[in-house]
Amino acid sequence: MSYQPPFTITSEIIDLIAEISELMGEIKHLNESHLAVRLRKISQIKTITGTLQIEGNTLSEQQVTALMEGKRVLGTMQEIEEVKGAIEVYNRIEAFDYKSLESLLDAHKVLMGELLTHAGQFRDKAVGVYGAQGVAHVAPPANQVPGLMADLFAWLNQAEVHPLVTSSVFHYEFEFIHPFIDGNGRMGRLWQHIILQRWRESFALVPVESMVRDHQQDYYQALEQAGQDGDCTVFVLFMLKTIRQSIVDVKWYGDQVSDQVSDQVEKLLACMSEVWLSAAELMVLVNISHKATFRKNYLIPALERGDIEMYHPSSPRSPKQKYRKVIKP
Repeated sequence: MSYQPPFTITSEIIDLIAEISELMGEIKHLNESHLAVRLRKISQIKTITGTLQIEGNTLSEQQVTALMEGKRVLGTMQEIEEVKGAIEVYNRIEAFDYKSLESLLDAHKVLMGELLTHAGQFRDKAVGVYGAQGVAHVAPPANQVPGLMADLFAWLNQAEVHPLVTSSVFHYEFEFIHPFIDGNGRMGRLWQHIILQRWRESFALVPVESMVRDHQQDYYQALEQAGQDGDCTVFVLFMLKTIRQSIVDVKWYGDQVSDQVSDQVEKLLACMSEVWLSAAELMVLVNISHKATFRKNYLIPALERGDIEMYHPSSPRSPKQKYRKVIKP
């Protein structure tokens, strides 16, 4: 391997890897439960909002949710296009090969296609990263970018360190190179997200970008300090601590939602027997008047858990659909 990014595996990094690995094991059940679709959507909303707000986008989680659902929101054309590009690229995560430079260029084109004339192409001019005190980092000359990115991906394809470290090192090195005229921060965070999700599928539930947003100044400081050190160990530590806290938050929230849904399903089951009843009849029994809320919090979770069954399973939306409790041995 010709290129080796400078970093050190410290005892603190080793401890964080062990702790994060254990935490990921503890949330695996959430990714395999009937809550997975809901938690993945929540994570995607938080991820997209977080990564864009780091770059100055002012749209809220509620507005991002509305755009995901195809609704109109108030905002500048640029902010709305930024959100649409981010929604599209995160929806396509499974299609990107994190070890492929061509795949990264494709992702940038999806992310920035409506914002940049040359999306998906390396920059052809000098760029600098500005901080509170002025220019914090002058990126390498444009003519060096193709070679530096080729070296970075050659390292990524052969790296033998833990994916938690690999993803963080890649993130830093990518930001150091700053290969595009715009969208570098979003792309660096996206690619780390993809690397982590390939390591553990449950990372689809973990909005790390949202936690980075909440510690934005520390994030920039870690990037700047790593540049001054000529070694990205400090940035790796920052990212691992951020990832750990993100998982802790998901674990707490997932357990709260799981308990709530379990209580609602038990309330529904307490009203049911082997007698077939319509959704409208069940809503009366549990004292719920809003059909969407009933389906989301009571009916669908009970069906997914196998606690109730449909009279017409081949036509779930049939107007003649009825349900009854499954009597388990």
